[in-house]
Amino acid sequence: MEYGLIGEKLGHSFSKMIHEKLANYTYDLHPLPKTELNNFFEKKEFHAINVTIPYKIDVMPYLYHIDDKAKAVGSVNTIVNQNGKLLGYNTDFDGFLYLLNKNHIDVKNKKVLVLGKGGASKAIIAVLNYLQAKEIITVYYKDSPNTITYEICQKLHNDADVIINTTPVGMYPNIDDCPIDLEHYTKCKAVVDIIYNPIKTKLILEAQKRNIIAVGGLEMLIAQAKYAVEIFLNTSISEHRIDDIYKELLFEKKNVVLIGMPSCGKTTIGIELAKLLQKDFVDIDAEIVSKIGMPISDYFEKYGECAFRDMEQEVIKEYSVKNNFVISTGGGCIKRKQNMMYLYMNGAILFIQRDLSKLVVGEGRPLSSSIEALEKMYQERLPLYTLYAQKSIENNTTTEYAVNQSKTAFLDILQK
Repeated sequence: MEYGLIGEKLGHSFSKMIHEKLANYTYDLHPLPKTELNNFFEKKEFHAINVTIPYKIDVMPYLYHIDDKAKAVGSVNTIVNQNGKLLGYNTDFDGFLYLLNKNHIDVKNKKVLVLGKGGASKAIIAVLNYLQAKEIITVYYKDSPNTITYEICQKLHNDADVIINTTPVGMYPNIDDCPIDLEHYTKCKAVVDIIYNPIKTKLILEAQKRNIIAVGGLEMLIAQAKYAVEIFLNTSISEHRIDDIYKELLFEKKNVVLIGMPSCGKTTIGIELAKLLQKDFVDIDAEIVSKIGMPISDYFEKYGECAFRDMEQEVIKEYSVKNNFVISTGGGCIKRKQNMMYLYMNGAILFIQRDLSKLVVGEGRPLSSSIEALEKMYQERLPLYTLYAQKSIENNTTTEYAVNQSKTAFLDILQK
């Protein structure tokens, strides 16, 4: 390996894609068990590497020299092999500083909670001190020096202005997890989660639900990679490249999620939209049928709607954590908030609107077996479709029109 990343679990890292957009080299992902760390650094078979969870502190004894910024931070995420001598740096500091500045999050004279005490938290705390935060509280899941527990934090520091998650809690595949309950932090004005996979964690979605400024970790990841490449190659890269790559990655990684009434055209539009955007396509109902081995109407009759909704939620969760899909959902997916939380994590939500008179009655759809049933369902679900949709697409004319409108809507969402 000439250039790459070491860490314990790297299966869904975006770093390879980012580095190869920034520089003309191959960047390898090298998962490394702790038992092999010593052997890896004894061999020194690399030119330059980045370091991620959980080794940002563990690597420091192997280094010949650590630059002043990394010493001040107390962790290393960038290592260069200079004729057998390993030089350590920290680009998380500048990456996090970029993230705060880019998103206009002001921590000066504010009380800030930092969740976690690992290598990443050290860089974040260094930035907060640099920006003159008034009070910095490190929160940890158990008693530990220089930290407080979540229970004590909730009692004594529920007036925090900013909350920053540096733990892996909520990271893929454990997307149901959330490191802190925001319900108790009513004065919080901004939440930052340095996790980038999923693009929006449960913590970020909970913050957005409360109209709190909420920022994920993707921009920080790209920024720190840009600064690492500059060290690797002893070069300079325009700051504009961070935003360029951020937009490229959002386009490549975000899913397009189509919601709407049964027979409104989600599957037809989805197939064509996937071709246009060069994304994969999945029909959630078709995936359910594949799993249950029978038509949905038969499953409804045999096991009831609740059992079907459980299966639907399972399939939605499975595809929500994937990237670069167009996802056509079943008409009733909006009936469970959990489904929509999953779909929001990596997705842009489009509501496909079709006049009630153009919707199909029957044809194996158990909840729209008559005109009366269809009208009742439409009135019940319309407020939910409107609530969850980021954009609405009219599908009363041609498929081509609806597909082009969907593409435009997706691109508009990415710009926000």
